[in-house]
Amino acid sequence: MKVKMISRNPDEYMRETKRDIHKVKRNYDPSLHPLESAREYVRALNATKLDRVFAKPFIGNLEGHKDGVSCFAKHPTSLSYLCSGSYDGGIHVWHLPTRTSIRSFVAHEGYVRGITYTPSAEHFLSVGDDKTVKVWKSQTDELDDIPVNTILSRTILTGISHHRSESIFATCGEVCSLWDETRNEPLKQLKWGVDTLHSIEFNPVETSLLASCASDRSIIFYDVRDANPLRKMVMTHRPNKISWNPMEAFNFTVANEDYNLYTFDSRRLKRPVKIHRDHISAVLDVDYSPTGKEFVSGSYDKTIRIYNAHKEHSREIYHTKRMQRVTCVGWCLDNKYIFSGSDEMNIRLWKARASEKIGALRPRERSALNYAETLKEKYAAHPQIRRIANHRQVPKYIYNNMKKHRIINEKEKKKEHNRRIHSKPGAVPFVPETRKKVIREHE
Repeated sequence: MKVKMISRNPDEYMRETKRDIHKVKRNYDPSLHPLESAREYVRALNATKLDRVFAKPFIGNLEGHKDGVSCFAKHPTSLSYLCSGSYDGGIHVWHLPTRTSIRSFVAHEGYVRGITYTPSAEHFLSVGDDKTVKVWKSQTDELDDIPVNTILSRTILTGISHHRSESIFATCGEVCSLWDETRNEPLKQLKWGVDTLHSIEFNPVETSLLASCASDRSIIFYDVRDANPLRKMVMTHRPNKISWNPMEAFNFTVANEDYNLYTFDSRRLKRPVKIHRDHISAVLDVDYSPTGKEFVSGSYDKTIRIYNAHKEHSREIYHTKRMQRVTCVGWCLDNKYIFSGSDEMNIRLWKARASEKIGALRPRERSALNYAETLKEKYAAHPQIRRIANHRQVPKYIYNNMKKHRIINEKEKKKEHNRRIHSKPGAVPFVPETRKKVIREHE
């Protein structure tokens, strides 16, 4: 005997509160809703306008440094702490929820060039202009901060990066040196005939790989298991900083001196995968979000921009009247906040999504926001909605310089086109712009 049962899910008909309205079932038959598309368009337009109305990304700033901020390091296991270094050799440890400095001390003579935490977060390491690597305890009750260990280097150190899981860290300067936390002498030194290496970064996925930016406009790749560097590529302008994608092992983005950022696939270094534009001055730092889908950049033009990893132009620009050259940027490990340090002694906290509400959301509020996001994606290509979503108020000097760079680029393209059509066939071949950025590659 076959028995038919009627079952209902209480989530479909139960109200959250006594005052909540009863849910009405929706009939998706298009013949019954001839104005559905028009209504959704109006809702998408209103949602886009409200998104810009509530766009208030600035949260607050951390005051306490006595000179410009040169670098900072994110705590690997806690969202509440941030460590920063400045031009006067001072280091501050910040408690972000209260926006206060819980520790401050003079660590080096001259600039603090780099800070990094160990994987266990029990210690952090710093390097400076005094040719030393100093190891500090993350938590201490003593008022006088004394380093746990001081390692003296034979050469100037300009950057540091720690292995994700092992007790190995790398420093850069005149050479790339690999160190063990338990030894005061480097395990090995890797050279490729370069005057200075000014930035170094371990790959968070392929943890034995690291890359460094050099003064001869090159990017050099190393493997900690080999005795020699792996590969080297030379670009048309000097790279300032490199950031590996935390979700895609072979992809990385370079902050360059020619106002652009370049995303490369390390398996094919002859041309970048994507060129990211919009800055009007040298890009000084770049950092990926933990999802690997977006990254943030800081520039000499006093602005912060957020890019989609696969798009050419930025989706967001942050700026304030008092913020000067942005020397370092970072993306919080919960994907909600952005840090920026600039040379007027402040660290600023920003929202990663400018109009996002901070705090807990009720279920109805969350479903309404998800519905609005879906509508904005559905009608994103409509001219009116695209114009409102992309419009940003920027300072006049940024607007004028962006316009000037756009005219210069168009004139260069037109000049090359005219030279090609007025020359013999094949005399001036067409070369894509991505192929012009890498001069040569060595293995």
